[in-house]
Amino acid sequence: MNADVMMPLAGFSLATWLVLEFFRGGFWRADQRLSESEPRSYWPSVVAIIPARDEAPTIGRTVASLMRQNYAGPIHVIVVDDSSDDGTAAAAGDWPNLRIVPGSLLPGGWTGKLWAVHQGLTQVNVYLPDAEYILMTDGDIVHGPDNITQLVNKAESEQRHLVSLMVKLRAQSFWEKLLIPAFVFFFQKLYPFPWVNDPASPTAAAAGGCMLIRRETLQRVGGVEPIRDQLIDDCAMGRLIKAHGAIWLGLTDETRSLRAYDTLDDIWNMVARTAFVQLDYSLLSLIGTVAGMVVIYLVPPAAVFYGLAHGHYNIAIIGGVSWAVMAASYWPTLKLYDGPMWRAAWLPIAALLYTMMTISSALRHWQGKGGGWKGRHYGG
Repeated sequence: MNADVMMPLAGFSLATWLVLEFFRGGFWRADQRLSESEPRSYWPSVVAIIPARDEAPTIGRTVASLMRQNYAGPIHVIVVDDSSDDGTAAAAGDWPNLRIVPGSLLPGGWTGKLWAVHQGLTQVNVYLPDAEYILMTDGDIVHGPDNITQLVNKAESEQRHLVSLMVKLRAQSFWEKLLIPAFVFFFQKLYPFPWVNDPASPTAAAAGGCMLIRRETLQRVGGVEPIRDQLIDDCAMGRLIKAHGAIWLGLTDETRSLRAYDTLDDIWNMVARTAFVQLDYSLLSLIGTVAGMVVIYLVPPAAVFYGLAHGHYNIAIIGGVSWAVMAASYWPTLKLYDGPMWRAAWLPIAALLYTMMTISSALRHWQGKGGGWKGRHYGG
C-alpha cells in the first residue's frame, strides 16, 4: 500500500471518528444511569421471571438478590426451569414468594428463552393477576439491593413503559478485560442510549439481563409471542414496546452478571451466535460491516506505523489523532470496567477480533450451524 492510498484512508477514518464523536448522540459518554429514587406513598407489585436452563451455579444468588431487595412493594419471582439437567430448580432455593415452574416441550417457531418467558407470563396471569410490572432477567444476574426501587422509580416518574439496564458484565480474565468493555462500547455505538431514551427517536433497544416492563403494555402488545422467534430478543422487545410508549436504557455498576467468559473461545461463541443475525443474514451488510470496522478501527494504527516507517509523518499524525479520538471515546466505558487508561489503545485489537467473530458467525450460518445456544440451534 502506498501513500496515495493510505492518506485518503487515514483522512476518511479521522472524519468518521469526528462524526461519531459529535453526531451519534454522545453514545461514548456512557452517562445514562438510574438516579436515586424519589419518596413514594405507593410502590407497585413486581414479578421477576427468570428463564433458566442449566443455571445451577448461579441461580441461587440471582433469586436471593431479588428476594433481598430494598423495595417497599411486593416482589415475586418465577423461575421457569427450561429442561435443565444440573439441578437448577433445587439450586434456586426455598423462598416464600418463589414459584418454580417446570418448562414444557419447546414448540416449533419459538426460541427456548422466549418460550420459557411465555410460560412464566402465563403463571403471572393465573396466580398474580394484580402484578403491575414484569422484570425479565437471567439466571446469572445479581441485582443490586436498590435495583428494583430505582427501575420502578424511573418507570413511574417518567412514564416509561420499559426500563432496561446493560448489567455490568464480568471482566476478570485476560480475554474478558480485552473484549467485554469493547462489546459494551460497540453496543452503545450501534444503539446510542440517548437516542433510545428519546421518545421522539425511532432508535429502540434493550438489554436482556434486566428489563422492567409495564404489564399492561406487555399485554397490549401480545406478550412475547410477537417476537417468539427472535434470537436478539431484548432489542426486539425494545422495538416492540417503544412502538407503544417511551423506553429507557442505561448502564449500571451495581447489578452485574456472574457469567464467566474465561477463554477467547467462550466470547467467540457468544458473539458468533447472533452477529450475523444482527446483519439480517445479508452478505452486503457483512461486507459493509467488515469494511467499516477496518476503516474506523484498524486504519488509524496502520496509518501511524506506515507513516513512521516510510517517513510520511503527515499520515502518521492523522492516524495518531484518529487513534487518540478513538481511545478518548472508549475511555468512559473502559473506566466503568475499572480498566486503566492506557488500555484504551487496545481497542483496535478488540475490533479486529470482533470483526473475525462476525465473519465466523456468517460462516456458521452458511454451514447450517447458526444460532447455537445450550444445545439448541435456531435459524441455521
